[in-house]
Amino acid sequence: MADEKKEKRKLWRPVRSEETQKEEELKTAKEAKKQEEPQISAQTDDLKDDERAKDSDESKKRGITKKDVFSYVRIVIIAAAAAFFLMFFVFTNARVPTGSMKDTINENDRLIGLKLAYVAAEPQRGDIVIFKYPDDESTKFVKRVIGLPGETVSFKDGDVYIDGVLLQEDYTKEPHSTEAVNRTEYTVPENSYFMLGDNRRNSKDARWWTNTFVTKDKIEAKVLFRYFDGEKGMIGFSGF
Repeated sequence: MADEKKEKRKLWRPVRSEETQKEEELKTAKEAKKQEEPQISAQTDDLKDDERAKDSDESKKRGITKKDVFSYVRIVIIAAAAAFFLMFFVFTNARVPTGSMKDTINENDRLIGLKLAYVAAEPQRGDIVIFKYPDDESTKFVKRVIGLPGETVSFKDGDVYIDGVLLQEDYTKEPHSTEAVNRTEYTVPENSYFMLGDNRRNSKDARWWTNTFVTKDKIEAKVLFRYFDGEKGMIGFSGF
């Protein structure tokens, strides 16, 4: 009986030892796998970085990307919208086809006017303005404001008088050249203005019009400066 027990013990011990060994091998394999995972992860990250760098190099070789194109298009659209807003709501561009404003403004001069000049202010004597011609509003004129609302404008010996006082004019092409046409005296209605050209001997201005006066709402802009000299045929800036 004792011998049988010894035999059983001998048989049991090796079986238990093999199971333990298998567990240890599994444990060892798991630990080895864990150690390998960071290396694989690091290798994967390196591969991704290499791919990004390769893509970046390829993008540089290609030159302009789709993102660049969209960016340029957006800039162009914004610039065009800003220019449209400024030119249609803030500024106006005008070309003067005649010499009626000589020597201040010559034929074919190009001007920039401010549309917002009289939103919160009134036109002043001496202002050069762009307005709708009273006898044909499809045409625009450029003249100088001479008579203000309620004033009496009269002509005598080639000079202009405002309410009987001689108007000093150093901008006319020729002195004492303002001749009366149909009348020698005009009383300016409220909210209206009397306009004359600086070249008095060659200006189709208020003295000749059927509708003599220009109302404020027909004044489109105050001329700020000339940017093209029509006489010289070149870019040239001068303010008024």
